[in-house]
Amino acid sequence: MPKFQDQDVIEIVCGGSRLLIAPQAGGRLLSWHLRGAPIIHWPDTADWSQPALVRGGNPLLFPFIARHRVDGRIGFWRDAQGVVREVPMHGFARDLPFAARIDAQGAGVQMTLTDSDATYTGYPFRFRFEVQYRLVEEATLEVSLTTTNTAEPSADALANRMPYYAGHHFYFALPHTQRGEAALELPHNVYRHQLADGTTTAPQPGATRYRFDDPQIVDRFHCLEGEPQTPVRIDMPTLNRAIEIDLKRPGSLPWYAVTSWTLAPDADFYCVEPWLGLPDAIHNGLGLRWLAPGQSETATLRIAVSALR
Repeated sequence: MPKFQDQDVIEIVCGGSRLLIAPQAGGRLLSWHLRGAPIIHWPDTADWSQPALVRGGNPLLFPFIARHRVDGRIGFWRDAQGVVREVPMHGFARDLPFAARIDAQGAGVQMTLTDSDATYTGYPFRFRFEVQYRLVEEATLEVSLTTTNTAEPSADALANRMPYYAGHHFYFALPHTQRGEAALELPHNVYRHQLADGTTTAPQPGATRYRFDDPQIVDRFHCLEGEPQTPVRIDMPTLNRAIEIDLKRPGSLPWYAVTSWTLAPDADFYCVEPWLGLPDAIHNGLGLRWLAPGQSETATLRIAVSALR
């Protein structure tokens, strides 16, 4: 395996497109460069002692996304029997090693995480979580998340049902000095956000275009209404770049929301995050999904990069 920042990585190349992926670090897509330009941001200096906390790449969020809490304590959830269990914010997948296999064409990689002693105490379910990155062509990346409940079927239809709501956390490269010229375009949506006490606000009509220097869109959940008729689009005119995220892929689960977030006004990235549910869905039900034993679901998207002129 090639080395990057003294770490073993998988490199996927298609023409002028290059992906770097670290299966041992939460199945993390570290970076995506297209003809030398960064599409997915990764810092030049990263703290590999805590890779899940590095601000870059695409952390995989499973089994739950974002914050869930019990009695004000973030990282806890209560099951149907009232048992309180601990699963970290954004889930545990980003902290664990994945098994990896490069496809025969060398254009993609499939990574797999399964239940173990490390997962069962906080999440007492048998599962397989598979992630596939594939360069469809030089400037188009397809990503699939497949979740399977691997428990044995039971005569009791509710026995061993598995709750989950997975998601992405793409760190798109965007110099902070260019946020005022860059725009986020969305399909028809309503927006929500999470309050300090963990509750989620009621839906409000959302716009379909925002500038990235608008402070109101930091940590905003743009909830999609119905099947999206247009892709999510990021326009970066100063970089002569447009990025489209197609959430309407054949056979895919419906994506529940797209979250916009950045760390600080001077951060040279902006996160645009397709999610299958909202924070604390395990308690509020907003996007919460259930898998019966033996059932499997896939959520797919495509990211395409093009020049504006």
